[in-house]
Amino acid sequence: MLGLSLNVAMEASATLPRFTLGRVFTEWSLAPIPFVVTVWAAGLYLLGVRVLHQRGDRWPVGRTVAFVGVGLGAFYFATASGLGAYDLTLLSVHMVQHMVLAMVVPLALALGAPVTLALRTLPPRPRRWLLSLLHSRVAKVLSFPPLTLLLYVVSPWALYFSGWYDASLHSAYVHEMMHLHLVVVGTLFFWPLMGIDPVPGRVGYPARMLIVVLTLPFHAFLGVTIMAQQNLIGHDWYPALHAGPMGAWLPDPHDDQHLAGGILWGSGDLVGLVFFGVLFAQWVRSSMREAAREDRRLDLLEARQRGGSADG
Repeated sequence: MLGLSLNVAMEASATLPRFTLGRVFTEWSLAPIPFVVTVWAAGLYLLGVRVLHQRGDRWPVGRTVAFVGVGLGAFYFATASGLGAYDLTLLSVHMVQHMVLAMVVPLALALGAPVTLALRTLPPRPRRWLLSLLHSRVAKVLSFPPLTLLLYVVSPWALYFSGWYDASLHSAYVHEMMHLHLVVVGTLFFWPLMGIDPVPGRVGYPARMLIVVLTLPFHAFLGVTIMAQQNLIGHDWYPALHAGPMGAWLPDPHDDQHLAGGILWGSGDLVGLVFFGVLFAQWVRSSMREAAREDRRLDLLEARQRGGSADG
């Protein structure tokens, strides 16, 4: 069902019980698009890991856990658990889902280094195709840090302060595409900054840290704006739900919107700080590896000089 009218949505969610934290873990559904995307992506990744193991190569377990367990697991959890069941009913629940899809999922997928895995396991011809794609002008544009930062910052404003969010409430297709959009935009932003995969657009660690710092006020400003907004996001959608069977337990739409803005503010800063910490740890490890390489180079140079002196 691609079109989802207000009346149909109200009938579909009329049986939803009062929302509690426990409902997030008990109200599961088999959402077709998230299920197919999750199974397909996890299958390809695990197949690549198996190919490496069969030829005797190692692949870090942490990367597999990050991509399959955390990244794809968080994606399916956000769209098929109670977060997905109540995201049309409570804006605050949708906002939790938003932050998981836009920040947690892309960060974990980037840490899984799937491009590196593909380059190590694909047959020669598909590998050449992937390398051509990575070196294409389109890839360079889409991974240009100022552009990805702009997309990442502007996208939520366009979502909540245009007709886009309203359309996602009335159409199941637009709703699912919004979920994928959040992941894609987050991925374009996080992937070059993580520096694991050989993707274009990679900049030095100081520039990456600066870009992350620039995103922190954005979440706070957007969250405060939503909290102070007098007009309801979604317009008549949430008030109309009060006329149905759920009206007995649904919170006031303005109160729920205020909570949603607070969730965006707090969780955005929290995940941003986590990302900052991960990036800083990568920087430290990279500096230590570079120092070790320089020490080995100096030791080798000194050994050669000693050998030359002895021969003399």
